[in-house]
Amino acid sequence: MGKRYDLVIIGAGPGGYIAAKKAAKAGMSVVIIDKGEVGGTCMNRGCIPTKALIHASTLYREMTECEKFGLYAERVGFDLQKIFEYKDLSASKMREELKKEFSELGIRFVKGTATIQSDRRVRVIFDAKETEYLEGENILIATGAKAKKVDIPGMDLPGVMTSEELLTSDASQYESLLILGGGVIGIELATVFNALGTKVTIVEIADRMLPNMDLEFSEALEEILRNRGIRICKESILEKIEKKAENGKDGLSCHFVYQGETQEEKVDAVLVSVGRSADTEHLFDPDVQIRLSGGKVVVDDFYMTSMPGVYAIGDVIGGIQLAHVASAQATYVVERMNQMRPSVIIEMVPSCLFTSISIVPSCLYTDPEIASVGITEEEARKKVIMLRCGKYVMDVNGQSIISREERGFITLLFASDRDVLLGAQMMCPRATDMIGEMATAIANGLTSTQLMYAMRAHPTFNEAISCAVENSREDRPRW
Repeated sequence: MGKRYDLVIIGAGPGGYIAAKKAAKAGMSVVIIDKGEVGGTCMNRGCIPTKALIHASTLYREMTECEKFGLYAERVGFDLQKIFEYKDLSASKMREELKKEFSELGIRFVKGTATIQSDRRVRVIFDAKETEYLEGENILIATGAKAKKVDIPGMDLPGVMTSEELLTSDASQYESLLILGGGVIGIELATVFNALGTKVTIVEIADRMLPNMDLEFSEALEEILRNRGIRICKESILEKIEKKAENGKDGLSCHFVYQGETQEEKVDAVLVSVGRSADTEHLFDPDVQIRLSGGKVVVDDFYMTSMPGVYAIGDVIGGIQLAHVASAQATYVVERMNQMRPSVIIEMVPSCLFTSISIVPSCLYTDPEIASVGITEEEARKKVIMLRCGKYVMDVNGQSIISREERGFITLLFASDRDVLLGAQMMCPRATDMIGEMATAIANGLTSTQLMYAMRAHPTFNEAISCAVENSREDRPRW
């Protein structure tokens, strides 16, 4: 018999650690297990390190371009090693704060490989090969996902990395970098290395960047990236990577099809950013009959797996793979375990529709930032939903003029008959902060009239929301 807990959590990322804190505050005894450091991929090899690099590289680019504000900075430079140390320090500080919270709440953290057994015990194997067995009244799987690799020649060569490998490697200054994949992670890291002087090429198989985002925003971002010197090859397929030395320096030769022709590009490194797959490695004993589909754990509407008392949330179940989605699912599951009224929702059916829409904000931390929530015009057309569209171009926004922003706009979508907000897309500074107001408005069924009641300070980027709302009232309904 192992030690018994009210809740055994496998995975200490945003889903796992939020569940642990919520459960402990509800009076449950909790143990949380992870193969790596507390905080999971997001805190250690994903969101936090990436955003730290974006912040540092954006500051550097702004310093090199400060002449437009009448400022001059001679011999502006950077120390990549110190930038990476700053990245690591940011993650370390968050880990320490989380460990402190665990200690205060009486949550036990165990570092080891966890495997669920058929008797619903969890076997934990430590690095020293020691074994411990834990029993849980409830078990929560929050193991997340791992970066995918594609099956083409050369993927195992030195210098070919996933984002997790790049973010945990030693600092390296690349003169040239090819990024396979034009999704969020690929684009964010493209902007980082481009700002630090690296020649960047993005190879994307789809016909546009950010395939899951509104076309207008995808095209606008692409124009900005091209203007900054990033080469973008859409509808392209990477065929092979070869090791190639040139001028006494090791490098990689990438062969890909672009515009109907096979091209070769020599680079220092390749970043593979083609999505993520559920991490279920070593998670189940062979005789455990938990249902999987396409490698993902299958759950019901209450996030319970096919094994009673065993739940799963976050990237391991597929769906929208975002840290705040995993956290919301964690909150929902723990509240149900304790017969509490759920305090979070991830999607809803507005009063004017017969279909559900997501209220999960999606954010891209480029410069300018991009954020969206709810339905897009493309989705509305597919679902035959009549809309009124409000748009505001940020060129005449006071704060945009002051900060000399390149380009930006806000689009708000309202139901034409009930005036309810159904979607919002933003490309502007602070968009990732501003989108929260729009998510709240959609979740509460607010109308354009109600959104106009609130005053927004001047001069701010946020006041552009009022302008977009006003514009929507001038628009004629459209399909």
